[in-house]
Amino acid sequence: MKIQTYQNHIRFYPPHHFVYYPILTAFLIGSIYFACTEDEKLIWAFISVGFIFLFCLAFMLRQHYALTLQNRIVRLELRYRYFTLSGKRFEEFEYKLTDDQIFALRFAPDDELLPLVEDTLKNNLTGTAIKKAIVHWKADYNRV
Repeated sequence: MKIQTYQNHIRFYPPHHFVYYPILTAFLIGSIYFACTEDEKLIWAFISVGFIFLFCLAFMLRQHYALTLQNRIVRLELRYRYFTLSGKRFEEFEYKLTDDQIFALRFAPDDELLPLVEDTLKNNLTGTAIKKAIVHWKADYNRV
């Protein structure tokens, strides 16, 4: 398995991103074309709206459940790691951090986590800045 870094940590699901969406996009473009050029404009407009609805629905459903669960797991993992390393509860100041910051901190290895948390709280680092500040990336190969 390839070593995960900031440059390659984005992940794709090929059947979804490179098959389903391109086919749906082609159908949508075709239906819009026919809606503009054919005599039956109203029917093709409704078909186009149907494809737009399918596109949005597929995207929302694919993302919503998996990301909600993943976000909870990442928070729990970070709380556990912080408590294990510092003996203090992460929840005491977790409300000061944005989701983006919390999710970026998960890539920090144990020896870099505490200083990065302190630096983030002090300097309000963005998620991207946190990721770029990580020297030894702690890969997460199991995320959605």
